[in-house]
Amino acid sequence: MSWIEGDGGFLRELVECRSESGDEESCCVLLSSRLPALGWESVVRDEVGNVVASRGTGPRELLMMGHIDTVPGGPKTEVEGDVLWGRGSVDAKGPLASFSLAGGRAIVPDGWRYTLIAAVGEEMDSRGARYVMESRKAPLGCIIGEPSGGDGVTLAYRGCLFLRLEASDGGAHRSGGSGPLTETLSAASEILRMVESMEEDGPIVRRYSATVASMYGVEKGERHASIDLDVRLPLGADPSSLARSFQEICSVKAVDMSVRQSVSAHMSDRRDLVVRALSTSVREEGLSPRLLAKGGTADFNVVAPWGVPMAAYGPGDSGLDHGPDERLSIGELKTAIRVLERALPRACLFLSG
Repeated sequence: MSWIEGDGGFLRELVECRSESGDEESCCVLLSSRLPALGWESVVRDEVGNVVASRGTGPRELLMMGHIDTVPGGPKTEVEGDVLWGRGSVDAKGPLASFSLAGGRAIVPDGWRYTLIAAVGEEMDSRGARYVMESRKAPLGCIIGEPSGGDGVTLAYRGCLFLRLEASDGGAHRSGGSGPLTETLSAASEILRMVESMEEDGPIVRRYSATVASMYGVEKGERHASIDLDVRLPLGADPSSLARSFQEICSVKAVDMSVRQSVSAHMSDRRDLVVRALSTSVREEGLSPRLLAKGGTADFNVVAPWGVPMAAYGPGDSGLDHGPDERLSIGELKTAIRVLERALPRACLFLSG
């Protein structure tokens, strides 16, 4: 395993190559140049910039999709003992590296092919995953690269509505009326109260929540305000119906509302064939598999309408996502690679029926 020893090797290269959402090109070029040496037989770029690699030529496809983009910031990329620090080490270049390395080494059963997709834009609008969903035939099974820990298999993610509220006018004195700043803030507050009223105790994947993602307001002649709201949705929630309710609130306030992202929550069954393949492979590492449900939203949700067996897996502590202390144990990366080397051919076997 010389490619991950010492200074972190391949993963360190990926982490050192900055790739904030919308600026992933240099890292996509780097990844494309490295994959053939790792065992991938074909590497191309699709129309939105995703890196797409494959091994095998069979008609049956097992798809692995991670994302190559990151949020800004993060600690300096460096290795301390067994730990690699840096933005993206956990979310989600660690999982992407494990897919790249394990998928290039794992046995490809007869009649099968492995496809690896490093998607762009997951941290913004999942444009890479949406293009995959709309342009490709559904695979027989799918693994999404997100941090679950080497012993964790993620079954569920909440959905989300990402909203932008905006209002402006040509300028007026505040004494003449509430104005766009006040009305936008009032509409956002009412939406937040509405979501809070729907919150219930229980597992995170069955709860609503809402936060303010950003705010802007200015009064310099023309008055303008905008507020971005991130509303997380539980299993069974209808994003379209909820958006209509929010739109009614905004209309009363003379505030324009646009939906920047809309995706439903999704949960795979514990008996899902991909879940079983991963869980069995975790046990063979001498670990007890943890089946997880996450409060965030991922490309997992975007491709869920395919309706195929699916789970999310990858090394890393998701509690470190987007944080100043983002870091990954190289030992855990090695564990995830070994798990995937077993799980990929096993998933093909299970999916073959």
